[in-house]
Amino acid sequence: MMIEISSVEQDAKKRSRYHIYTNGVAEPILSVHEDILIKYRLLKGTELTKELLAEIGSEDGRYRAYARALAYLGMGAKTRKQIEQYLIRKEFEPEPIAYALERLESEHIVDDGEYARQFAKQRIRNGQKGSRWIKQELAQRGVSKQAASDALGSIDKEDELASAVHSAKKKWRSLKGENREKRQKLMGFLMRRGFPSDIVKLAVKAAIDEAEIEQSEEDEGLLLDN
Repeated sequence: MMIEISSVEQDAKKRSRYHIYTNGVAEPILSVHEDILIKYRLLKGTELTKELLAEIGSEDGRYRAYARALAYLGMGAKTRKQIEQYLIRKEFEPEPIAYALERLESEHIVDDGEYARQFAKQRIRNGQKGSRWIKQELAQRGVSKQAASDALGSIDKEDELASAVHSAKKKWRSLKGENREKRQKLMGFLMRRGFPSDIVKLAVKAAIDEAEIEQSEEDEGLLLDN
């Protein structure tokens, strides 16, 4: 049985989409993106089989999932898992979602390994977070253990230490109590931010050393004033 297209109408709001009608049916038999419209030459008078109609509908679903994923990526880099979860929330079926993800990866638009490396560097340098914290964040974003491990392995230990020292010095100034108590609080603070224990010890020492130097210089200034 053939179905003849009686009219093609552009969507009033989404100008890139078109509604396909056949005689005797009030609702469109198909709604497609203009690229699909052109590919299949869906013009008035064109005849379609039910099988071809189903094929076009499936391809349009895949195309919509891919286009929606691209728009989502326009807001910033995302992992494969984040895109999958987004498309699920938008109520796409599993097959279009799988197509979109595979195409994005084959085109190197989505790359969890590169995402993990860039995310780790940014968190170390700007977020003052340690490698353990970053590992948890990557896991939450759906990055595989191997990709996360590779990304963390690429982190320069000097960068991580510099980040810990910066955080330690800043936090030390706000802590109250005796030095021993402040030291314990600072160590706990840095550990909670995901810094490894060896880096925590070095950062705490750097913060205390700087504070002692500043105190010594302040004391000398007072003596000179007297």
